[in-house]
Amino acid sequence: MAADTSPAPAKQPVTLREVAAMAGVSVATASKALNGQGRMTAETRQRIRETAQRLGFRPNSLAQSLLRRRSFTVGLLTNDTYGRFSLPVMSGISDALVDAGVSVFMCNVEDDPRLAQLHVEAMLDKRIDGIIASGKRIDRHLPVDLANLGVPVIYAFSQPDPDAIAFVSDDAGGARLAVEHLCRLGRRRITHVSGPASFAVVHERAQAFRDVLAEHGLPATEPLLGSWSEAWGHDAVGKLFDSKGEKPDAVFCGNDQIARGVIDALRERGLGVPDDVGVIGFDNWEIVAEATRPSLTSVDMNLAALGREAGLTLLSLVGGQPAAPGIRKLPCRLVVRQSCGRPPDG
Repeated sequence: MAADTSPAPAKQPVTLREVAAMAGVSVATASKALNGQGRMTAETRQRIRETAQRLGFRPNSLAQSLLRRRSFTVGLLTNDTYGRFSLPVMSGISDALVDAGVSVFMCNVEDDPRLAQLHVEAMLDKRIDGIIASGKRIDRHLPVDLANLGVPVIYAFSQPDPDAIAFVSDDAGGARLAVEHLCRLGRRRITHVSGPASFAVVHERAQAFRDVLAEHGLPATEPLLGSWSEAWGHDAVGKLFDSKGEKPDAVFCGNDQIARGVIDALRERGLGVPDDVGVIGFDNWEIVAEATRPSLTSVDMNLAALGREAGLTLLSLVGGQPAAPGIRKLPCRLVVRQSCGRPPDG
């Protein structure tokens, strides 16, 4: 038998998080100890340094530069009061920055310009390294001017200032995933129920819905627009099934709450989901999607990944590495559950 000459898999570098866990301290404490900062006993500092040496930890040069010159804290501003979008974004940001010993603290500005300005001033007083602005929709600014603050600013799931860097989900791409999935399932009378016309994403998703149906040679009915609520989804089923003409065999919904209302209304009419009508939502809000009966297939906007990219980009800017301005659209993914089924090749 010939000897195996394939190269051994590359060893993953030891992270600051692993050093902190082995030394029994927080990531922030480990970072401070290795950088000669912070207040702690000489014994603790020495234990952390010996642990790092024993594990073969090599500090990231970019993170080292950041920690030497900055406060290793980042501010997250949001007007998403309920945290529906900002909490997954923050999770991704924290995951990106934790190994650099950078902490994130979030301030809710609601829609109050005065409150937002107070939070920004407080952040600057604390010598934060940068700010990430995140909202509850991508076509509205936060109620505060973040230009010319003297620190890097990244936008994540929020409308950016001109010449800024922003990360948003690819809503049109997500809608395509949903409608193409329904087409592969053999659905031929697909309709779209979505939210208010004042939202840019409503029009992006609706256009993608039309485009996919046209590519498959299927007729596209005019989307039904209403509120982002279960009640609207319930009412929309009445409009669809009480009207004359062919009834839909699939409904692509603008969010998971609408989809839940659609499914409830279909059940009340004696229609089975997915046997009679397939249903897909948008957002993959798990507490809604998994609790729906049947469980809801939904488009996930990958908000944690979006936050992670925003955090890594901010870290690069703070470390002196340039980044081109513009809007980066990150792909969505389709989470298939029971409300529409899998295609024959799925």
